[in-house]
Amino acid sequence: MAAFSVRMVHVLVLWLAVCLSGTWAVDKGNFKTCDQSSFCKRQRALKPGESPYRVLLETMELTNTRLTLQLINDNNKVRLLLELYRLQGNITRVKINELKPLKPRYEVPDVLVREPPTEPLSVLSQDENGVVLSLGAESQRVIVSARPFRLDIMEGHNVLMSLNSRGLLAFEHLRMRKDTQTEPEAEKKDEADPANQAETAKEEEEKVEEGMWEETFKSHSDSKPNGPSAVSLDFSLPGVEHVYGIPEHAEPLKLKTTESGDPYRLYNLDVFQYELYNPMALYGAVPVMLAHNTKRTTGIFWLNAAETWVDISSNTAGKTVFGKMLDYVQGSSETPQTDVRWISESGIIDVFLMLGPTPKDVFSQYASLTGTQSFPPLSSLGYHQCRWNYNDQEDVRSVDAGFDEHDIPYDFIWLDIEHTDGKRYFTWDPHKFATPKDMLQGLMDKKRKMVAIVDPHIKIDNNYKIHNEIRSRGFYVKNKDGGDYEGWCWPGSAGYPDFTRADMRAWWASMFAYDQYEGSMENLYTWNDMNEPSVFNGPEVTMHKDAVHGSWEHRDVHNLYGLYVQMATADGLIQRSGGVERPFVLTRAFFAGSQRYGAVWTGDNAAEWDHLKISIPMCLSLGLVGISFCGADVGGFFKSPSPELLVRWYQTGAYQPFFRAHAHLDTPRREPWLFGPENLALIRDVVRQRYTFLPYWYQLFYNAYRTGEPVMRPLWVEYPQDPATFAVDDEFLIGRDLLVHPVTDEGSRGVTAYLPGKDEFWYDIHTFHKHNGAQNLYIPVTMSSIPVFQRGGSIIPRKLRVRRSSSCMEHDPYTLFVALNPQRTAEGELYIDDGHTFNYEKKEFIHRRFSFANNVLSSVNIAPDAKFTTKSWVERIIVLGASKPSKITLRTAGGEESQLDFEFDPSMSVLTIRKPGMNAGEEWSIALK
Repeated sequence: MAAFSVRMVHVLVLWLAVCLSGTWAVDKGNFKTCDQSSFCKRQRALKPGESPYRVLLETMELTNTRLTLQLINDNNKVRLLLELYRLQGNITRVKINELKPLKPRYEVPDVLVREPPTEPLSVLSQDENGVVLSLGAESQRVIVSARPFRLDIMEGHNVLMSLNSRGLLAFEHLRMRKDTQTEPEAEKKDEADPANQAETAKEEEEKVEEGMWEETFKSHSDSKPNGPSAVSLDFSLPGVEHVYGIPEHAEPLKLKTTESGDPYRLYNLDVFQYELYNPMALYGAVPVMLAHNTKRTTGIFWLNAAETWVDISSNTAGKTVFGKMLDYVQGSSETPQTDVRWISESGIIDVFLMLGPTPKDVFSQYASLTGTQSFPPLSSLGYHQCRWNYNDQEDVRSVDAGFDEHDIPYDFIWLDIEHTDGKRYFTWDPHKFATPKDMLQGLMDKKRKMVAIVDPHIKIDNNYKIHNEIRSRGFYVKNKDGGDYEGWCWPGSAGYPDFTRADMRAWWASMFAYDQYEGSMENLYTWNDMNEPSVFNGPEVTMHKDAVHGSWEHRDVHNLYGLYVQMATADGLIQRSGGVERPFVLTRAFFAGSQRYGAVWTGDNAAEWDHLKISIPMCLSLGLVGISFCGADVGGFFKSPSPELLVRWYQTGAYQPFFRAHAHLDTPRREPWLFGPENLALIRDVVRQRYTFLPYWYQLFYNAYRTGEPVMRPLWVEYPQDPATFAVDDEFLIGRDLLVHPVTDEGSRGVTAYLPGKDEFWYDIHTFHKHNGAQNLYIPVTMSSIPVFQRGGSIIPRKLRVRRSSSCMEHDPYTLFVALNPQRTAEGELYIDDGHTFNYEKKEFIHRRFSFANNVLSSVNIAPDAKFTTKSWVERIIVLGASKPSKITLRTAGGEESQLDFEFDPSMSVLTIRKPGMNAGEEWSIALK
């Protein structure tokens, strides 16, 4: 054992040496391709059009809530059970499992917020070829074809989606290993029961292929005690050329076809400096895909937590614009179609077909299944300052003072792994962070906060309380032989708590109590890193698939691990305050449903222009699948940015939901004041811009929490019938009303932004210049430029008095920016609560709608049953696209009227109303005469 430990120390040192050297590149050899993943290779070898599955129509059973049918594989006589549900909200659920599996197959728990409510199904017709079922609304129906099995969802004469239309359904049934069947009695089942024909029928001896019962990758062996267990199903999307989602990949927004390379992989991995424009797996996995055309948006949610590969093909892929035009001129009748195939290593097929028809309908449908983005504390929408690592308490104090000295607001300062006592989480280095409460109190005195890292690998050390508790309670993940699983990570030899266990999660949550987590205070929040989980000496730098979580193998639950870590941590932060305070938890690994627990970031990026560019589609893709609270490390984690790149990254990050600068241990310090006065001024300006927009960001996050709509969204979400928006991913919308086109090219002197909307106006937020929609606008830029436009027809509340942190601005007044559309109307919202507790659930908030029409601006309460008071008032109203009035009159809720002062700039058509003075929570109207 001693020799093993010495050897592992050498492995860890070598790993760290690579990390800290100048060779910043992913080692692709550490990660599998489809050909190296035996189940992916097996499934991909299947030929379309040769489906062995047919429906046994005589087995059909229909209740008020579900249809069941048996499918049979004519090659091996194994039967499957198909369950079909019509769910509320225009969703169809399809489940396929073995009819009588040798042992239970894993079904993903804890991701759905509830058992989805069903609606009645009814049979419209039936014959020997299949059955037609009504889905209720708008002549929607499901056609189940018997031979071969196929499922089509129709609306009128249009096919919305087809399942197994290419015949690629595959279901590797659980079986006994031939060379271990020693008891002949095991074969003697009731042969009269056709469901047992899997064991008795020998019509076709199934071929044993390499990797079915054991698999090696590099030096690692996977024992595969259950043998082959993969599932696969294909989906056809007629009329669709654009599909999105299935994060996390460093890829453009529009997913590409995969015929010429590997499929997209969903398998949470710690990928050291990931490569761009590659379908390799990254830190998180959300198995949700959206499909969109001018007529409809749909979604596919493949609920499976095992390693998954997604193949995409298209009949228009590779066609040039000229080729498509030629098809049109020649009257080619080929309808565009995208085909998608999902392949998972284990579990069952459990898929939710979200039928839209609008993008926002799909967001609502997915939110009804997995929940919405948690409503974050307002302060977490401010700026976060981080690096690996701030050295000690004096370093923290100095950096904190530097922000005040240079007049840059910030809300959170972060501590990475070096703050702990020897990488023992929930502890502090006794020399560098000897009095953490003094440090935290110093921040609290300035209304600022801290985040400290708590990773899920636990140092194996008999003098470490956390380790001893987990071991004594039997809470560690087990290895295949039943002992505690051990791997190497930052502390050296480490154990991995089994977060799939509810009792383990409850214990972990209890460790965040103030009397357990020594040195913690209410302004200390948490960062969960390395929770894929990362195992430095494991296969693909993660846990062995034959490790054991209770009754299940790690292969079944892998993509859930990070979600469970964040869930338990968020619960701990809630419980420590007695359920009063909202948590803030950042996670690197995630799955469907992670939006309920906090924020994510795009992992260990690099200080390169292409990494700045890719942060936009990466966050857009996450927003489309429910995870709105997304950001990328500003400046890049690896390498050192040029001053120009750093400034451009701040300008981009200030307009993305999660705004944090972070840097690697081995990089030079990069606090904003270290790059000269000109760059300091540019960074200060854009961070302050972020703070002025906090009321808008906060209202959008409240909306995301209520509806599931993304905060940062692609243009096509708001302009679903404009094909020019469908592949745009170098610009984006924040809500409906702000369009941002960051400058992401080195030495740029101009950008071309597409302004959507045929009959719309867009106003430059800096100059108030008005531009027409439906055009490509060339915008000259300097280093101070960040092209941002406010949509005509919108009203955005801002706070222009920027202070040292968001909490210091709580009672400050608002300025309303009223941008008129061609019809000279506008509307917007204002949401106010205490910014940090769950009291909004008790209706303690203000929610108002502002509207401008017929030259009257009014504020109306849209939550009359809610109660909250604010000291904030309206100090200024700026109307863009205005005409000059002769007088302006304010009318308050009590009926009092008064004249208001104003200024009008005729060259820009900008009207400024000075100090109207109304309380932000009250009824009022302002008439322009």
